[in-house]
Amino acid sequence: MENIVIIGNGIAGVSAARHIRKLSDKRIIMVSAETDYFFSRTALMYVYMGHMKFDHIQPYENWFWQKNRIELVRGYVTKVNHEEKKLLLDNSRTIGYDKLIIATGSKPNKFGWPGQDLHGVQGMYSKQDLDLLEVHAPNKELCKRAVIVGGGLIGIELAEMLRSRDIPVTFLVRESSFWNGVLPEGESQMINEHILEHHIDLKLGTNLVEIIPDENGKAKAVTTDKGETIECDVVGLTAGVSPNVDFLKDSGIELGRGVKVNRHLETNIQDIYAIGDCAEQHEAIGNRRPIEAVWYTGRMMGETVAHTICGNKLEYKPGHWFNSAKFLDIEYQTYGWVFADGPAKKDYEQHFHWRHALEKVCITVAYHRETRQFLGINTFGIRMRHEIFDRWLTEGRSVDHVMEHLGDANFDPEFYSHYETEIVSKYNSEMGANIKPKKKSWARIFQTT
Repeated sequence: MENIVIIGNGIAGVSAARHIRKLSDKRIIMVSAETDYFFSRTALMYVYMGHMKFDHIQPYENWFWQKNRIELVRGYVTKVNHEEKKLLLDNSRTIGYDKLIIATGSKPNKFGWPGQDLHGVQGMYSKQDLDLLEVHAPNKELCKRAVIVGGGLIGIELAEMLRSRDIPVTFLVRESSFWNGVLPEGESQMINEHILEHHIDLKLGTNLVEIIPDENGKAKAVTTDKGETIECDVVGLTAGVSPNVDFLKDSGIELGRGVKVNRHLETNIQDIYAIGDCAEQHEAIGNRRPIEAVWYTGRMMGETVAHTICGNKLEYKPGHWFNSAKFLDIEYQTYGWVFADGPAKKDYEQHFHWRHALEKVCITVAYHRETRQFLGINTFGIRMRHEIFDRWLTEGRSVDHVMEHLGDANFDPEFYSHYETEIVSKYNSEMGANIKPKKKSWARIFQTT
């Protein structure tokens, strides 16, 4: 019986295991040093905030793995020997494989800051990070202030977590506006305002210089490049993540920032594959980055590699870009490409931006300046239907078509506020157009291409 070993039990590794089992009778072994069982990483914050218990974010009952003959091994892989097809675990025991899937995910970035390894300094990515936060920041009495370094999605989630326990937070963001390497100016500015309204001490254009220890080797303060010293009990390092591949440096497997793979998710070594956050495409797919630390792409890679391993070789095709997140209580969705000003933005990309006068609600629509083809949309505070935008992007619809039928894409319930009339009115005014928004049509929503 062929022996499949998967390193990592996140969404990518678990998706691979589940689909291999659906397609075959192969032996499947999953190795993880993080937890015994798979959990939803994006829900860790809700455990700390008291909305869920950790058991609630485990999608499968504990008996699921044995019933589906997926063997779980707790341990840390310290070496991959591809010539003998063996893994060394914890420098003490070995596991053999016929085919190996590397799905080791990401780790928080560190940039050599003095004091970055002190007690009280941590990321917010793993179950261990959640446990550490409960130790370092259980309440506002034992954690008088936290400092968060890095202005991305993990940073704002950590800020929300700490504020849920009334812990004061200072948020150091090196950029001049929050996440402005991703968000266009109007959106980034709205999120700046929203952060401040939630009583988070947002310091833009500010870099961490040093983390200062107390006499017991625990963080007690940070200094910034503005000459400020900020006393704190916890420092959250959330300046992005990078592939967790250090253990592969002497393995013979080709590495860049992550594990280099082709379109079939194969590495340079036969019978070894890489998926999820740790996989790096040799060439980016369209506008996508070579490494994508996104939940749904990990799931898609897991399913793709399962088919390949089970004899139906598939190419990884992630389709149109989409993503969603929350900025405190503002829901964010993006479909297609809406680039911030910078090197990624194409010369032909034009934006239409609308923001509500009173509420934290806005959209930005990207389109081709000459052809007026719809390129993408960002929405804040308005929930949209993924399948509608996916279809419009595939069909190459015009921006005028999107604005005319925007109501079809709205996913908010009947009694929620709807903003299509205001949005289209501003669009007509700016573009000299005469679009009349159509009422929602269920026939159009569910039509097939």
